[in-house]
Amino acid sequence: MNTFISKNILIVEDEPKLAQLLKDYLLKADYRTDWLDNGLEVLPWLEKNGADLILLDLMLPGRNGMDICRDIRKSSNIPIIMITAQIEEIDRLLGLEVGADDYICKPYSPREVVARVKALFRRIDAFNVPTESKQGFTIDAERYEIRYQDRLLDLTPAEFRLLATLMHHPGRVYSRDQLMSQLYDDHRIVTDRTVDSHIKNLRKKIAFHVPGQEVIVSIYGIGYKFEFTA
Repeated sequence: MNTFISKNILIVEDEPKLAQLLKDYLLKADYRTDWLDNGLEVLPWLEKNGADLILLDLMLPGRNGMDICRDIRKSSNIPIIMITAQIEEIDRLLGLEVGADDYICKPYSPREVVARVKALFRRIDAFNVPTESKQGFTIDAERYEIRYQDRLLDLTPAEFRLLATLMHHPGRVYSRDQLMSQLYDDHRIVTDRTVDSHIKNLRKKIAFHVPGQEVIVSIYGIGYKFEFTA
């Protein structure tokens, strides 16, 4: 019998058969689950109960997953895996326009969903190290926060992971593929603009606190590095 406290996953899915299938597979993987089938219920439910991760369908009655994800990101870094049947939406999800950590396309295998959930928790745990400082920046892995001189950078979870990766080894050049591996470790095919979109967002947020310096430097044809002199 397991003695650890299992993580709780909120399934937001309006198809009962799919929701039940996910619940069954996640239960076998030792996760606890809750289920909502209406988009309007999600934010009030989270405020009252919380969750360790959300499986969020894109198309929902009441309110769509995009809007729900945006609102969650205003106050929480809870991991979100978006589920979509709309292939044309994937670039927007990957571009972090809504702050999702990962996406899954319908139709999907429930085993794949469980694997993605485990992979996302592993990536989060990989940053679960004591707070460290880098040239005026402070990484707080437990809170998923990065500050510059005690001023909080408003980062999504994926942005946090990318910036923390660059900051762990200042001056080291990371390729786009290496940076993408911090987000997706299943070797999926994505475009270079996915990482570029993340970097563009990070630069804007950093520039708000550190004007006049290019902290994330582009290395033509290779990738990016963190370079900063306080």
